[in-house]
Amino acid sequence: MYINILGGFFNKKIIMADEKDKQKQGQINIELDEKVAEGTYSNLAIINHSVSEFVVDFVNIMPGVPKNKVKSRIILTPQHAKRLLKALGENVTRFENAHGEIKDYEQPPIPLNFGPTGQA
Repeated sequence: MYINILGGFFNKKIIMADEKDKQKQGQINIELDEKVAEGTYSNLAIINHSVSEFVVDFVNIMPGVPKNKVKSRIILTPQHAKRLLKALGENVTRFENAHGEIKDYEQPPIPLNFGPTGQA
């Protein structure tokens, strides 16, 4: 598995829990607990930004469900968002080289209702 580390201060090798005894100076240890390892499915990402941060909300939209909830929110610095863009692009290229082009199917626009609608 190829892993990109995006942290501005981290250009290091990831050490898995069973390799702790081999840990050397200059390496970082990242723990992934079982609940987080399960992941959260998302088929919609809503991205907003301000001068100081990017906010990415991940949503799971299901047909016939009138109200959907944000499942996860990630807040990034602008620098980290740019690193994520680069790393994701590199990984998509690597994936397509191994498995072929990812087809981007056109989808109808999804209405986003964030709060009450105005009434006259």
